[in-house]
Amino acid sequence: MSDIKKIYISKGSINLEAEFFQPQENNALAVLLTHPHPKMGGNMYNNVVSGIFHALKEKEICCLRFNFLGVGKSKNKSSKKITPISQVELAIDYLLENEDIDRFLICGYSYGAAVGCSTVNYSKKIVGYIAIAFPWDYMSEKYKKLSQSDKPKLFIQGDNDSIAYFSKFKFHYEFYIEPKTYEIIEGADHFYRGYEDQLAELVFTFYKRQK
Repeated sequence: MSDIKKIYISKGSINLEAEFFQPQENNALAVLLTHPHPKMGGNMYNNVVSGIFHALKEKEICCLRFNFLGVGKSKNKSSKKITPISQVELAIDYLLENEDIDRFLICGYSYGAAVGCSTVNYSKKIVGYIAIAFPWDYMSEKYKKLSQSDKPKLFIQGDNDSIAYFSKFKFHYEFYIEPKTYEIIEGADHFYRGYEDQLAELVFTFYKRQK
């Protein structure tokens, strides 16, 4: 089995710390993972992101995760502000320009769902996305609009989530056009402790449908 590669995705003053797994038999379809809010302790080693990343690795699926600026060793040497969406686009460019990737899915959790899924239309090689606990009511309306797409979309929601409000989930879900689907995880709050394996299985099932 191949090993996880520690890499740095760089452009100009930006340097994003990342981990990349490429199986020996190359996958035509890869997964890009985006983590929760940096100011709330989010990083690429978050339990949800790690659970999915390692489950994909075990199934020999190509995947990339990275730290947003200000987290871990991800740094911006310039005083110029770089938007979170631009950082995801940099990771996308890395996959397209430096790795043998034909197509890929975005898989974002919480803040990472809002930001990551907002890049769905950035490239034709992005075939769709998985949004876990999309925090619509905590994020700017622009993320909801930017994540609109006619590509396949999976929304995963815990029914005890008090941050990405479960009570408002169906309202937000109805905004999106087809194709779309959703999965409700009974008993899960916003942090999904103890539900990592269930999340990973839902991600894998959706992944298989896109191949």
